[in-house]
Amino acid sequence: MQNHPAPDDSLRPRGSNQTGMRQFNERVVLQAIRLNGSLPKADLARLTTLSTQTVSLIINRLFDDGLVVKRAPLRGKIGQPSVPIALNPDGAYAIGVKIGRRSLDVLLLDFTGAVRARHSQAYRFPDPELVFEAIAAQVGAMRAALSAEARGRIHGIGVAAPLSLGSWQELMGVAPDEADRWNRLDIARRIEAGTGLPVMFAKDTAAACVAELVAGRGRSVKSFLYLFVDTFIGGGLVIDSNLYAGMNGNAGAVGSLPVGVAGPGRAAPPQLLSAASLLGLERMFEQAGLDPAAAYDERAMQGAWAAHSLRWAGHAAAGVAMAVASASCMLDPEGVIIDGSCSRALLERLMADVSAALGRYDWEGVQRPQVLAGTIGSDARALGGALLPLYANFAPDRDVFLKLED
Repeated sequence: MQNHPAPDDSLRPRGSNQTGMRQFNERVVLQAIRLNGSLPKADLARLTTLSTQTVSLIINRLFDDGLVVKRAPLRGKIGQPSVPIALNPDGAYAIGVKIGRRSLDVLLLDFTGAVRARHSQAYRFPDPELVFEAIAAQVGAMRAALSAEARGRIHGIGVAAPLSLGSWQELMGVAPDEADRWNRLDIARRIEAGTGLPVMFAKDTAAACVAELVAGRGRSVKSFLYLFVDTFIGGGLVIDSNLYAGMNGNAGAVGSLPVGVAGPGRAAPPQLLSAASLLGLERMFEQAGLDPAAAYDERAMQGAWAAHSLRWAGHAAAGVAMAVASASCMLDPEGVIIDGSCSRALLERLMADVSAALGRYDWEGVQRPQVLAGTIGSDARALGGALLPLYANFAPDRDVFLKLED
């Protein structure tokens, strides 16, 4: 990952010149390269506050371990040309798995964060046995496509899935016994048994939020509310460049936000997931005799689907704007980032409608936050999952994944 915008100071790792800090300092240098792109040793020393001699020793060890490579010397300046140091794409790998209510994604990620292989599979609702079988098969195929040396550099699997796949059965139109099968499973252990690789687990929207924090706009936005529009809308909360999970892991769970006022003699107000989830767009397409799967691809803003998508976006934006206004009063975030598994064209329309809806609110006494489109898209959850083992093995700390594990 090269040519990234300069990260916020709170994301910059700092090394220590004290003894007994070898592994930590190695991770600090790797993180500095990951965040800033290829850099000469002198720049790495400046960024990490390590001595030039310490950085030189670390680079030599990382080079011997195959984790970094040397780029062509930079010439044209006085003195010897400097040699930029970059991450070796083949230095390490991780696999990310997203188990969603409508689809399965499996990604092979290299050390720079690039996706080397991808598998996606759609379904009406995930059958546990078929899903675990597909994951084992795809992980096996991805490993087989690598060299023997590269296979030894796979550091594990990160799984992103809803904390309770069997929830909201009535909305999904799923029989209780079919949904309940997921509630009796240890997803991580089942995948570990089927693949032979260590597995880490993360809530799906939290993993997507981490992907945006580490590889997207989170490099320049310090505190933000994150919304991910999928079959059900969900989200995450980043405060001071760290994911904040909350006591029960539900901080940023925007899908459960009420979009109305409860009162005596009234039914409970609907939740945001009823107004701003792609499941609603699926239903609109079905009622019109159209393929509901178009909610997740480019067709949503084309042909016969477009009019329904525009109507859905306007309705969804009203609920999202209410959530953003409420969050702004409570959290005062620097920004709000909205992403999703829909097409970019549909996301752009939703963003425009959200902006218009926010303009109808009274912002006296509170700062209206900037609302930004996410940069990762449908890969966000699987990508965030794959980052779990990479950060566990190569980052100086794992605060970004606070309370992510099951």
